[in-house]
Amino acid sequence: LRPASADASFRRYFRLDARGAPGATAIAMDAPPPHEDTRPFVRVAALLHEAGLNAPRVLAADEAQGFLLLTDLGTTTYLAALDDGNADALFAAAGGALLRWQLASRAGALPPYDEALLRRELDLFPEWYLARHLGVELQGPRREGLEAVFRALLEACLAQPRVFVHRDYMPRNLMVSEPAPGILDFQDAVHGPITYDLVSLFRDAFVSWPEERVLDWTIRWWEQARRAGLPVDADFAEFYRAFEWTGLQRHLKVLGIFARIRYRDGKPQYLEDAPRFVAYARAVSRRYRPLAPLARLLDEIEGVTPRAAFTF
Repeated sequence: LRPASADASFRRYFRLDARGAPGATAIAMDAPPPHEDTRPFVRVAALLHEAGLNAPRVLAADEAQGFLLLTDLGTTTYLAALDDGNADALFAAAGGALLRWQLASRAGALPPYDEALLRRELDLFPEWYLARHLGVELQGPRREGLEAVFRALLEACLAQPRVFVHRDYMPRNLMVSEPAPGILDFQDAVHGPITYDLVSLFRDAFVSWPEERVLDWTIRWWEQARRAGLPVDADFAEFYRAFEWTGLQRHLKVLGIFARIRYRDGKPQYLEDAPRFVAYARAVSRRYRPLAPLARLLDEIEGVTPRAAFTF
């Protein structure tokens, strides 16, 4: 066994090299109970295979001890491979896989991405990023303004057609493989907003793209989705608004998660990408009047020293 990767959770991954079979490998997952549960991974892997997608196959499982033995999808992530020259082709493959994943959707197969879960995710932003990381406590009009933005984002997410949602469909979790892409880190999949995985793909935690390119990729995917019969809005402007607002919910959630991972779990490296998410959030909140309170708040906290003590 040799280390393969680790992630923001308690899971660890090791690559197993088979004796007497050069190049033959497998992946061992260590997901220690009670922090992790391997059963959702096994269940979602089966759904991905049913949809004709390339996900690891479970070769052996010891759910009581949190061990899985998986097929190996290789060592090259989309994040490592992406550049200006190959992004169109790689994202086209990822978009095609996303279409197949959503077309396989059925109610009851995955937990609902309901209002309670969406709200818990949003609450991570004021609790962990603002209060714990920046030391900022909101009061009065600013607190009310953020709450109004949260309500608007929840309504936008809940109004969308429901499909299978990977929930972390980003280049770090997609592998350059055959067929492409290999799909990882899907154990938190839910049944939720149709734009969620698409915006996760194009507005990523670790790499940013020019707005014009994101718009072009999104239009191309929307056109394919319409032809495939997915229930996307017939008006692209409305679809793109949902795309942006859903992305904002995710960006605020991730800011909270990155801060929680640092202060609760002792993994500071993720918070280094917080400025990327603040930039995403600022751009979207400035474009839509109902989101203006968030834009003002982000402008006000710009330059605040982490873990200072401010009351707004």
